[in-house]
Amino acid sequence: MRIGIDARELLGNRTGVGRYLAALCAEWRGLPPDGPHQFVLYGPAPGDSPAVLGAPFAREANGPFRYEAVPGDGGTWWEQTRLAAAVNASAPHVLFAPGYAAPLRARPPVVVTIHDISFETHPEWFPWREGMRRRWMTKQSAHRAARIVAVSGFTRDEVVTHLRVPRERVSVIWSGLHHVEPAGTLKREPLVLYVGSIFNRRHLPELIRAFKPVAATIPSARLVLVGDNRSHPRQDLGRLAAAAGLEDRIQVREYVDEAELWTLYGQATVFVFLSEYEGFGFAPLEAMAAGVPAIVGDTAVARELYVDGARLVGVDDVPAIADAMLHLLHDADARQALLEAGTRRLPCFTWARAASETLAVLESVGRSG
Repeated sequence: MRIGIDARELLGNRTGVGRYLAALCAEWRGLPPDGPHQFVLYGPAPGDSPAVLGAPFAREANGPFRYEAVPGDGGTWWEQTRLAAAVNASAPHVLFAPGYAAPLRARPPVVVTIHDISFETHPEWFPWREGMRRRWMTKQSAHRAARIVAVSGFTRDEVVTHLRVPRERVSVIWSGLHHVEPAGTLKREPLVLYVGSIFNRRHLPELIRAFKPVAATIPSARLVLVGDNRSHPRQDLGRLAAAAGLEDRIQVREYVDEAELWTLYGQATVFVFLSEYEGFGFAPLEAMAAGVPAIVGDTAVARELYVDGARLVGVDDVPAIADAMLHLLHDADARQALLEAGTRRLPCFTWARAASETLAVLESVGRSG
C-alpha cells in the first residue's frame, strides 16, 4: 500500500504538529523497506531524499520512505493547488494529513489529524484572519476526510459537536510521550517550573499572582516560565512579575536549549500547567517523566489523560493554586504519591502504540478507498 504524507511540518522550527509527525515517522521508519507499505513524503524543500526533512531521516537507510519535492512556500495555497496536483499525479492509496487541513481536491481518500479546535470554540484567542482561515480549512477538511484522528476523547467530542462530523468517522489515538532525558542527580530546589508556549488560555497571570504567597512563605522559592510568547492579546509577563514585586523571583525565558531545559527539570520541585483548553497536553506528562509532580488545570482532557497522576485545580482559583504549590513544595510524601500515580499513567503514552494505531487507520481507509 502506498501511503502519502503531507510532510511540510517537518521543515524549519517544528511546532507540535511537526514533532507529532516526526515521532510517527520514526516508528514507521523501522518497517522493512520491502514490506507491504511504501510512504511518500511530500514537501516544499528541494531535493530527492527524505534527508532534506531532517530527523528522523538520515541520508541512508530510510526504510520504506521516499521523498517527492513539491515547489512552493508550503502555505495554504500550496496545499490546495500544488500538493493536490502532486498527490493526484502519484496516486497513493491514502493521504495522511497530520495537521488539521488537507488538499480538498486530492482524489485519494484522506485521513486528517485534528489536535484541537480551539480556533472554533474560542475564536477570541486568535487574530481574526488567522482564526477564520483555520476554522474554514479545518471544517472543510474534516468533512472531506474519510477518517479523522483525534488525539483525545475530549477532542473527538468537540469535533463531533462543533464540526458536525459523525462520531464513527473519528478515531481516538492518544499521542506518545516525547523523549525525556533523565533528570540525573541534581539537587531539587524550591523551584516552580512552567514549560510550554505562552497562550492566554494557559493562565500565566494567575500563576504569577498565586506565586506571591509562595514567595512570601518560602524565601528561596523561584518561578521559571519557559516558552515562546504567542498570547493574543499579548501578555507581558515580565511587567506582571514586576507589578507583583517579584521581578527578582520570577524568570521569564522565551527559549532554553535542551541541556538547560533538562537542568531545570532536574532542579524543579513542582511543575504547573494551568491550561483551560488543550487537545492533548504533553507538558505535564513530560514533567512526570522527568520526576517533577504536576499541578494542572481541572479540565475534561486533564481528567482523561492524567487521572490521579496530577493535582487538579481551577485555572483561575488563585488561592487554590497557591495552596497546591505550597503543599507540594513542603510535603515530600505528597510529591512522591503524585509521582507514583503519574508513573502508572506514562506507559499509556508511547509512540510505538500511536504509530501502530494510526497505521491501522491508514490501512483501513486505503483498502476501502
